[in-house]
Amino acid sequence: MEEATREIVRGVSSHYELEGQTIPERVAKALKGVKAVSAKRSKMGKGSTDPYHAQLWIFGDAVGEACWLKGHAAGIRRKAPAEGKIRVDLSLNELLQLSWLAHLGFQNMMPNYRGFEIHRFSGEEDAQEGAIAVGKIEGAIPAKMRPFADPSVQLKSRQKLVRDWWQAVPNRPTA
Repeated sequence: MEEATREIVRGVSSHYELEGQTIPERVAKALKGVKAVSAKRSKMGKGSTDPYHAQLWIFGDAVGEACWLKGHAAGIRRKAPAEGKIRVDLSLNELLQLSWLAHLGFQNMMPNYRGFEIHRFSGEEDAQEGAIAVGKIEGAIPAKMRPFADPSVQLKSRQKLVRDWWQAVPNRPTA
């Protein structure tokens, strides 16, 4: 039984051991428990649990938890932004909105841009989604780096601009 446990440990240790660290404490304790049970021969009474089963369950639980913790930690590291970077979650529509807004903003910042590109919001909802997408980007800027004190003021002013344009006014041309 001990030999089988050692083979299991050898086979799965790469899945739970972290670089530069020893075997997790719970796994080491469970291994000691398996060794202790295999050292003594006991007869099972009727209705009792086999001591091997109990210790192997504890061992399997410890190995499973150690593997899960290593995988979970790796997943957290993979999802975390790189040092000095910020991650922002955007829907596809928000990303498309920002793409057009950034493109038009870039063109308007160029001193040699003289054209008039035809890309307008298709309606109030489309414009509100664009305003929210820009607000998400502005909200991700660290407070000390923002060119404005409160990003919510920027968002509210854009939303007001949208509401004012799409208010029910007769015969106003829409984009």
